[in-house]
Amino acid sequence: MPHNSLPSSELYRDEVTKRPVSPASAPRALNPASTFDRLCLRSLARALRGVPLRIAFGDTIEAVASAAPPVATVRVHDRPTLARLVTSPDLGFGEGYMDGRLDVDGDLVALLEQVYRHQLESPRRARPVDWLRRWRNSNPVTRARNNVRRHYDLGNDFYRLWLDREMVYTCAYFANPDMTLEEAQAAKLEHVARKLNLRAGETVFEAGCGWGSLSLYLARHYGVRVRAWNVSREQIIWARARAAAEGLADQVEFIEDDYRRIRGTCDAFVSVGMLEHVGRRQYPMLGEVIDRCLHPSHGRGLLHFIGRNTPAATSAWISKYIFPGAYIPSLRESLSGVLEPRGLSILDVENLRRHYAATLAEWLARFENAADEVRAMFDERFVRMWRLYLAGSQAGFLSGSLQLFQVTFARRSNNEMPLTRRALYQ
Repeated sequence: MPHNSLPSSELYRDEVTKRPVSPASAPRALNPASTFDRLCLRSLARALRGVPLRIAFGDTIEAVASAAPPVATVRVHDRPTLARLVTSPDLGFGEGYMDGRLDVDGDLVALLEQVYRHQLESPRRARPVDWLRRWRNSNPVTRARNNVRRHYDLGNDFYRLWLDREMVYTCAYFANPDMTLEEAQAAKLEHVARKLNLRAGETVFEAGCGWGSLSLYLARHYGVRVRAWNVSREQIIWARARAAAEGLADQVEFIEDDYRRIRGTCDAFVSVGMLEHVGRRQYPMLGEVIDRCLHPSHGRGLLHFIGRNTPAATSAWISKYIFPGAYIPSLRESLSGVLEPRGLSILDVENLRRHYAATLAEWLARFENAADEVRAMFDERFVRMWRLYLAGSQAGFLSGSLQLFQVTFARRSNNEMPLTRRALYQ
């Protein structure tokens, strides 16, 4: 355990919940169903009309939202949770599931996918609070460190239970649908490398390097020098140890610092899975960093990030419990905020949405296999929280409410990039 870091279970208790955590409580005994209960169920069924699910309140009453066979039944165990599902469905469902105050009988991923599809087909009018949350989304240096600590510093031992051997915590690339997760993650690293059109001896800057897999891959297979920045201490310590063990410490430098402090000049700039954590109001700053560092003539780069088709506020539950400070941009928001003001040319945009759905299916299966070990590290509430996060993310990509963009860009005067995409697939 690194100096001055908390054990992962204590970090979870202190930073995620702000209160002691206990396993999911047993359902409380209910009085006979009241008119209020029936009104709540009718309201939920009306809001979810067409979604093939059943909503049950205890053993007394239930409602259906569609005549089609249900993919799952949501069982609500107490009256306050039932009311919260009506008044604040996002937090009401998430917190109710975490605390064991509601359960899902059936396929959780299929249920959430159907709900998300319904939301996309019947979008509600944006509320002032949604616009305010989007406008205020900003992550100054101190807040960014705290946000990262609450998610990525939960402990390397935790992530090792369900990630691939290389500890790649971003979308894999299933060039062949029969690939294992390990093979698909290696294919993703190669896919990114080919898009960057690297030459031996060049310098690459990586912003938000995770556990260092991409930086090490580029150095090992393409003979480039890499400088990589990250504010997660757990990840940086892991990455440095790997570089030393592989004899790449002289070729790859892992720097524990914020992307805003990147200095120097690079031939290629890459960021995989970081833009979601930058904060919408910080996009111009990221663009300034890229412009400042990128070689003035042949500089190029790649941004790999979760996105949306249209702007929307981040889920309140995700913001509170999983990714504080996160914002998932539309493609237009990312390009107009980061690249366009700096005159950078967009060369290619690829959407890997279905690849991320497949990646999350692998992660969720591995997480479930390791659930007992996760429970021992944390508690039952944490297991249910992360199960919902992984299942909800998979459902988001399956439904199309989430996208995964890879954007390749370059200096406007760069005439050295390949004329066709052939090199990506040969």
